[in-house]
Amino acid sequence: MSRTPDARMRDNQTKRIQERISNVEKHFGEMCQMFASYGRNSARLRDKADLLVRELGKYSDTETPSLKTGLKHFASHLAKIQDYRQAQVERLEAKVIEPLKGYGAVVKRKRDDVKTTQSARTQESKKMDRLERTRQKNPSDRQIISQAESDLQRATMDATRTTRQLEETMDEFEKQKIQDLKKILSDFVTVEMSFHAKALELYTLAYQSIQSVEEEEDLKVFRSSLHPPDYLTRSDMVRANSRTSLEGTACFLSASTSFQQQRASGRQASREEEEEDEDESEEEEDDDSEGES
Repeated sequence: MSRTPDARMRDNQTKRIQERISNVEKHFGEMCQMFASYGRNSARLRDKADLLVRELGKYSDTETPSLKTGLKHFASHLAKIQDYRQAQVERLEAKVIEPLKGYGAVVKRKRDDVKTTQSARTQESKKMDRLERTRQKNPSDRQIISQAESDLQRATMDATRTTRQLEETMDEFEKQKIQDLKKILSDFVTVEMSFHAKALELYTLAYQSIQSVEEEEDLKVFRSSLHPPDYLTRSDMVRANSRTSLEGTACFLSASTSFQQQRASGRQASREEEEEDEDESEEEEDDDSEGES
């Protein structure tokens, strides 16, 4: 016995529902994988940035004061960006990836609903075939034919009921799917906007930090490190030696003059002492002469 138009319509309806479920299962699964990959890439970028922050910190410790300060602040702002990137990864997992993963269970329940409907339709088809065989074998046995017709009627009612339930549950499924997809993608955009807004703010501060480095100040420090206070250049040494030589010559001349003056003074004193001695000798001689007279 050929299927009734109503049965054929229900079969086509179930086929479209199955295709719809398979379509959601396929594309939601692929989106889930892509978003998960997106999150992993963000996490890897966070890890690489952490390494960069560490290297900037190490390098800054070896630099001149202004550049050191600029690098420290730059690395600090970059590190804060990675904190927000970590929050971004966690929010993507909670608000995007997990809801998409949850659709695996949703699809499974819808497939079970389709199976229930198909089972009811299979029973209807079997009852219909049994009625046809009964009519062919026992065309005059109204009791058996009536029983077969009753069985078919119950199977048809059951198939119709499950089909209506499937329609209702699929209608709810489609409505929920649209709402969920809107929310998932809206949450994704919100998470990204929140991260990039914070990142833009901190990147601005990082830019200002590195721009605030005083080049001339650091160059002075660098040049001072090449020429410390106790270090004399060759020209400085020549000037210093010349100055020392001149000072030595002047000191020698001064000492020589002083020595000559001292010697002259000494000679004068000696002469005066000799003259005094001579005078004393003459007086003694005069006294002796007077005594003899």
